Amino acid sequence: QVRLLESGGGSVQAGGSLSLSCVVSGDTGSRGCMGWFRRASGQARAGVGVIDRDGGTRYTDAVKGRFTVSKDDAKNILHLQMNNLKPEDTATYYCAANVVCRPADGVWYADALTTWGQGTLVTVSS
Repeated sequence: QVRLLESGGGSVQAGGSLSLSCVVSGDTGSRGCMGWFRRASGQARAGVGVIDRDGGTRYTDAVKGRFTVSKDDAKNILHLQMNNLKPEDTATYYCAANVVCRPADGVWYADALTTWGQGTLVTVSS
């Protein structure tokens, strides 16, 4: 069973940066794809970015060029570097394992087999 533990959330002014980390332990599933999702107040959880077993990354359009997903396989840590943060990035951010990733068409999403961390809150003020 996989365990995901996020850290690094906090408050920052618009234009600032934050880095989130997710320590991964246990079996992350056969898909080999992990990533970050977020849920803003009153909204559904939505994808931010993913990284597959080969290190390929994909992002939602709203964060392209500002956010970077990376992983340290030796330490089993998933990272999310967030730059030029905007107030609309305010949300609880979740680390996810066993995400569906399809390199052929670039589609990625969470399903019933995806496992989640507890979430970490990011607040961006204007």
